Amino acid sequence: MPYIDGIGGIHETNMNVSISSLDVIASAPLSRRNLLRSAGMLTAAMVAGSLARAQSLAGDFPSKPITVILPFPAGGMMDAVTRALTEAVAKDLGQPVVLVHRAGAGGVTGLAGLTTMGNADGYTLGLMHNSVIRWPHMNKVEWDPRVDFTYVFGMANLTTGIAVAADAPWQTLAELLADAKARPGAISWGNVGAISANRIYAERLARAAGVRFNFIPFKGGSEQLTAVVGRHLDVYGDPGFGAMATSGKLRLLASFTEQRLPRWPQVPTVRELGYDFVVHSPFGLVAPKNMPPAVLARLQSAFIKASEDPTYNRIRNDFDLASWGADSETYRKYAVKQYAAEKQMLDEIGFKPE
Repeated sequence: MPYIDGIGGIHETNMNVSISSLDVIASAPLSRRNLLRSAGMLTAAMVAGSLARAQSLAGDFPSKPITVILPFPAGGMMDAVTRALTEAVAKDLGQPVVLVHRAGAGGVTGLAGLTTMGNADGYTLGLMHNSVIRWPHMNKVEWDPRVDFTYVFGMANLTTGIAVAADAPWQTLAELLADAKARPGAISWGNVGAISANRIYAERLARAAGVRFNFIPFKGGSEQLTAVVGRHLDVYGDPGFGAMATSGKLRLLASFTEQRLPRWPQVPTVRELGYDFVVHSPFGLVAPKNMPPAVLARLQSAFIKASEDPTYNRIRNDFDLASWGADSETYRKYAVKQYAAEKQMLDEIGFKPE
């Protein structure tokens, strides 16, 4: 399906209208009133033609497979959750939804590519997370997350935990922090990406406790889980711990949530332990900017419906992800507000762009 840019196809559609308007100009006195009237006729005809063309194309949507860019490696939590949702969406849309993995820069590279596509026809989407919103505060880029994406659907909220291998020596967060104070920099702490909210909050916790960890960035959650279970990494500091903790391979020490997790009522929150840190980190689906409203409405409707799918919700719950289900406008407003909040958070830890 061709991209609707508001210009392509209009000249042919409005050829007769344009000629008749020129006839009016030629046959009438060249007064300012007649010129304005003729210009208005041309503008109205062009707008009507553009809307008709957009509605026609949207009526056929989708007529081919849809691609979702996943900015993380295959096999992790985001892969499983997004795949379950898009499989449900494909049933509603009547077209396959294909996941394409483009990892890099902590999950930013694949999404940043959407801002230069110039094609908002609804056939290319991407998984958005807060590191993308934070990135322009940390690096010089030519895009702005507040205006250079079409926000389609807010999926869920990540639940960040502090976990260690089941056979690790630390039984509580207090024990872990005490050991870190006794051995500065000796205990390794992993996060996906070097600039994720989870990494930033881990550093804030370390500063508040007066300790120092050896922070190690990973490309994805699956390789980080493998490292901590294999005792090549000491601390897992991200979402996605649920399945491993349930199986007994991980021990959850605390969570960066407002309340204790229903599946782990015995595990305290970081706030309960005296450190007032709560991580709010929702994620969802976006597309290049300026998507036709009719196409956006069709996609939004399909994703809202799919969010009730039993398989998707089972997998979401397996990873302790809180449902969000935000519509396009709610998600956009969140991104605008979060853009300012990210700047404030970076200022608080004294971050300076390179």
